[in-house]
Amino acid sequence: MDPNATLSQTAHRPWPLPSGPWIIEQTWRDLLFAHWPLDLETVRARVPSTVELDTFDGRAWVSLAAFRIDPFRARGLPLQLSFPELNLRTYVRKDDRPGVFFFSLDADSQSAVLGARTLFRLNYYEAAIAFVAGTHFDFTSRRLDRPRANFHAQYRAAGQPAIAGPGSLEAWLVERYCLYAARTPGSTFRVDIHHAPWQLQPAEAELTPDELFFAAQLPAPDSPPLLHFADRTDVLTWAPQAV
Repeated sequence: MDPNATLSQTAHRPWPLPSGPWIIEQTWRDLLFAHWPLDLETVRARVPSTVELDTFDGRAWVSLAAFRIDPFRARGLPLQLSFPELNLRTYVRKDDRPGVFFFSLDADSQSAVLGARTLFRLNYYEAAIAFVAGTHFDFTSRRLDRPRANFHAQYRAAGQPAIAGPGSLEAWLVERYCLYAARTPGSTFRVDIHHAPWQLQPAEAELTPDELFFAAQLPAPDSPPLLHFADRTDVLTWAPQAV
């Protein structure tokens, strides 16, 4: 990963890069996105009151991302990590900056989980995750913390990569350049991120997401997901800022 090359691509961003230095660099690989529309009021009840639930054509969406991180580095430190991760998230905004809110993040790295819980106050959980690449990608996660949640997916790309068109649902779902976390009731932090525009491919997948949804106190989805695959995305992350 070349951070300078990543920082040189900014025309697609909805607001300027943060003024301070980034603190983490990571590369997300072999990523499956699965997106479902969910009842608006149900999702709203699971999001902190300090942020606004973001919607597309009046509907709330919940998405999962299954992928591997290789490498993960904190700026200025020699330690480099590689591990699979599984996220469940929805879409929020504050001060007219759209971002994501994570219901859960499962990672097969105790160091990454402890660091992210401490620095970002995110809902990270340690998990045992098996990731196998073949004709399909096979991703199996077993959460080691409570609330327990198991997940399995087999998936593959099923088309050519392309950048989502401006104003499309696909762009709304993935072109997000910050996340929000509530450290205490009434206290909200924004974490800025940066990456090149997503190169999305259509995907095919068989997956079992119900336990992830139940652990997040959400109803299991009752419709097929909108699926995407991304081969690689280089990501820079900044320190949390109170908003």
